[in-house]
Amino acid sequence: MSDTTRATEAQDEPDLLRDQFRQLIRYRALIVAGVLVGLLGGAWLALTGADSYAATSEVRIRAATVDPFATGASADKGIDIGSERQTAVSSTVSDAAAKIVKAPADAMEHCLQVTNPPNTLVLRFTCSTGNAAKSALWVNAFTKAYLENRQAQTKSTINTMVNGYKAQLDPLNKQRDDLLKQIDNTVNAQVISALTTQQTNLLSRILELNGNISGLRALDTTPGSIIRPGVAPKAPAGPGLPMMLGLGGGVGIALGLLGAWVRLVFDPTVRSEGEVTRTLGAPVLGTLPRGRRRRGSGPASLLAEGQSGGRLAEEYRAVGFRLAHDKRFADRRRLLVVAPRGSSDTAAGVAVNLSASFAEMGMEVLLVEADLRTPSLSARLRTADGGARPGWARSPGLGEGGWPAGLQVSIDAGESGSFDLVPGRRVRNVARALTSAPATRLFSEADTPGAAVVVLAPAVLAYADALALADRVDGVVVVCDPREVHRADLVRVRELVNAAGGAVLGVVLHSAAETGGGRRFRLGRRRAATGRTGSGGSAGGGGIPQQPRHHDGEPSAQSHSPAAPERHPVP
Repeated sequence: MSDTTRATEAQDEPDLLRDQFRQLIRYRALIVAGVLVGLLGGAWLALTGADSYAATSEVRIRAATVDPFATGASADKGIDIGSERQTAVSSTVSDAAAKIVKAPADAMEHCLQVTNPPNTLVLRFTCSTGNAAKSALWVNAFTKAYLENRQAQTKSTINTMVNGYKAQLDPLNKQRDDLLKQIDNTVNAQVISALTTQQTNLLSRILELNGNISGLRALDTTPGSIIRPGVAPKAPAGPGLPMMLGLGGGVGIALGLLGAWVRLVFDPTVRSEGEVTRTLGAPVLGTLPRGRRRRGSGPASLLAEGQSGGRLAEEYRAVGFRLAHDKRFADRRRLLVVAPRGSSDTAAGVAVNLSASFAEMGMEVLLVEADLRTPSLSARLRTADGGARPGWARSPGLGEGGWPAGLQVSIDAGESGSFDLVPGRRVRNVARALTSAPATRLFSEADTPGAAVVVLAPAVLAYADALALADRVDGVVVVCDPREVHRADLVRVRELVNAAGGAVLGVVLHSAAETGGGRRFRLGRRRAATGRTGSGGSAGGGGIPQQPRHHDGEPSAQSHSPAAPERHPVP
């Protein structure tokens, strides 16, 4: 068992990931909810986009130039495409486009989207409306308005520059006329030469300004060319319903897994065998199969023989076989069966069936009901009629507060044989009764060769009864439901058992379906017990359905049991 524990603790990271994934898919409701949300979102986007039609046009921008076919640096290098894009989406262009098609400017401005393919001088105009023809009409209006606005800006710049050159040219022409008059009125050769030189320089400046004006007037002011006009789209915009459903399903699965992971992180329960092993530091001896056990408190209701198609009984036999070959159990053959919290019904079933499994292996088994607060095993098990007492099963005598009281009942385990039961009894001081000398001698019966003692105690975290027995029994088997027990509870159980001098041999897992009604069954049994009267029976359920017998076969004297402990209420 120790080698198995060490091997389990040495799980590598892929095993942990697989374990976590298996735990994630248990939250099927969250995953399904995420998928449904994703599908609904995808369907909504697809249906809302079905009424939208997008028309696209493309314009190549060019700068004003005299010779567009001239070699060398191109004038287009000086175009700032980012500024042109901002101009295209401006309200000026929108208002101009609205005047062209006679439509509301606000509606047109909201439908427009302008993009620029990388490393190009192309502007792509996209207009989305509820009508295919209108979207094509509007996008062409935007293209036309933008080109006209750009051309108007270019012409306005040219006119401004021409007017500036003319403002410089008029004074020069007047000065030229004055020089000509001076030359005509002068006879001195030296003066004429100086005036002629000034006239030459002035004419050169005038010719330069006239050349600039001529060059500006000769510019080609075409703002650009439409390389792709807008046409009416044949289908609505968007990827379509099938693709949106696929994308929504993928996103929904991701959302569902994320929600399941968050739920798993904040889930205090262990949920898996691997986590139980890591938390408690002990191997999983077995997992009880699903299936409802028969309800009621009648005989043999705890024995698994013949139930669940034999699967439950075989699982108990497998657990008993593993324990029988555990060196720690084989050394002393004392076993404490206990649950972390809550009802001990399933723990009682495990204790009874392990006792039957040990008896089937040929051991002489003594089942001790150390639950002195709500004892019930004697009323739920079938006694063996006239069964022979094994030689080692001697009366342990009268203990503290009336337990152990020297009463041992032979239990019929069907085909597995029989084992002896020391039934529990309500006492005034539970701790003193469990640690008394007669109780110690009772547990020491396992020292006889071929014998085993199985002890059933209340939940560890409910009372300290199990901790008082841990050092006397040593081997502890924890019975729990991984979907209900918390990690903190298992950690505390391990720490308390180790501190008490015991050792956890393993864990038996079950689900809520195996409890046979769980708490409701227990409450019903208590109500039934309160109305039951008869020999050896009290309101606490400490009696048995028939008159108990000692190992010599004679009826037991009920007068040995004090009346006060029987009437003492549960603490």
